[in-house]
Amino acid sequence: MSRELFREHLRNRIATEEFDYQTLLDALREYAHPRDKITSLLRDGLIIRVKKGLYIFGDAFRRRPISRELLANLIYGPSYISLEYVLSIHGLIPERVETVTSVVYGRSRIFNTPAGRFTYRRIRPEAYSIGITRIEAEGGVAYLAASPEKALADLIVSDRGTKLASGRAMESYLLDHLRIDGDELHRFDAALVLTIARRYRSRKIRILAEFLTERTSRDRETRHE
Repeated sequence: MSRELFREHLRNRIATEEFDYQTLLDALREYAHPRDKITSLLRDGLIIRVKKGLYIFGDAFRRRPISRELLANLIYGPSYISLEYVLSIHGLIPERVETVTSVVYGRSRIFNTPAGRFTYRRIRPEAYSIGITRIEAEGGVAYLAASPEKALADLIVSDRGTKLASGRAMESYLLDHLRIDGDELHRFDAALVLTIARRYRSRKIRILAEFLTERTSRDRETRHE
């Protein structure tokens, strides 16, 4: 089989850019020695091992950009993308975040891979499941991500070196430290943040919910003056 025919054959059997070892074996089931073929594909850069058992197509075989968000879910889990990465993709903080940041209820980990750097921070299991959404992306890709409220709560709780004991301290943290635009604070659902605070049993997140409620109320009054 020519390289071009093999390419079409393999791509017809593996629709996504991200795939696991079993999917790859199934796609090569007609070969007498599929493991040898995998070694050849890796050597030629036609597929790339992200970590043991997880692969992406190389540039020559790729049909669309890889989903680093989906890879983050697959590299280590159960997990969902959160923290600075989610705040960045929603345009809530000015910095572009290259490292894909996620949350787990297992131990914290860092993975440096050919697809980029992925970090995972541990949170208490009781707070894990709330505020997660399933994102449907192009190419049939779906991944788990925190809502902006959950991402902010995860970040605040994981930032153990910062004391946030008052609304004024919280305001300084959001506007000066994270550099969130004050006009964007209305995008956060204070009621959801309060629910998250209860799951976390976190005074800091409760202060965040109170600050957002007060800020929203103050902004409404200002608009009606």
